[in-house]
Amino acid sequence: WKRRGQIFLCSVLVLDRVFVDTDFGMSSLHRGWSQKAVEEARKYGNVNIVCDTKDSKYTEIPPKESWKLNPDASYVYYCANETVYGVEFQEEFEAGDVPIVCDMSSNFLSRKVDVSKFGVIWAGAQKNSGISGVTVVIVRNDLLSYQMKETPTSLDYKVFKDNNSLLNTPPTFSIYIAQLVYQWLVSLGGIEGMEEINKKKSELIYQILDSGDFYKGGVKKPFRSRMNVVFRLPTEALEKQFISEAAERKMIELAGHRSVGGIRASLYNAMPMEGVECLAKFMREFQQKHSQ
Repeated sequence: WKRRGQIFLCSVLVLDRVFVDTDFGMSSLHRGWSQKAVEEARKYGNVNIVCDTKDSKYTEIPPKESWKLNPDASYVYYCANETVYGVEFQEEFEAGDVPIVCDMSSNFLSRKVDVSKFGVIWAGAQKNSGISGVTVVIVRNDLLSYQMKETPTSLDYKVFKDNNSLLNTPPTFSIYIAQLVYQWLVSLGGIEGMEEINKKKSELIYQILDSGDFYKGGVKKPFRSRMNVVFRLPTEALEKQFISEAAERKMIELAGHRSVGGIRASLYNAMPMEGVECLAKFMREFQQKHSQ
């Protein structure tokens, strides 16, 4: 079901709804969304960092054997796809009886997911299922019965469920656009069809990264994001030239996140294969022109 609000608010809502113990597990992937969730959680109680990719400079997800899961935690939180460095969980994981809470904002509807393994899933529409202004939230029914006495009515997931997500006036235009996107997704073969398309799109760019030393992708292969392909060129000057020449070919927004620089090609569902093929062609030509 859909509700209004920002993704940041969703992490606070889960704290307010599901938090019942003094400890809970949290997987921190980056100083971005996971770190923001950690900061909010510490206002409510103790935080147990299950794993952190900082030690690997955000190039991989630590082996599960090294994770520090707390079996008595209220829940385990993680972000399925990290967009700054381009790190993605390629499969779901088990946490015993501890509910798993996941922010899927940047890879929602891009791949098959076993929803039954999660306690809560949320995803902002603006990446893969529409425009900003609407967030998809999936909550396991048994978790709707928990709430703090201080929880405002307008932040209570159960109230939203009981009111068919119509407690307040919904963002009708954003929901309408999401409907059109879902219909388009079905016409492509549903999530299964979209996943195959996304595999081909990302593999096309990663093959170029793996073909030589001109383009360097930092993330290790098993953890590469299909949505965000991040890489560097030999010099920052070449990166600026790459971005400028790409813009001349009508390929824009290729600059990496402002906190890390480099190049970032975001291959969300709406990016057609033709667009990725144009980028791949440009990358090969640019490499040939500037390789020493």
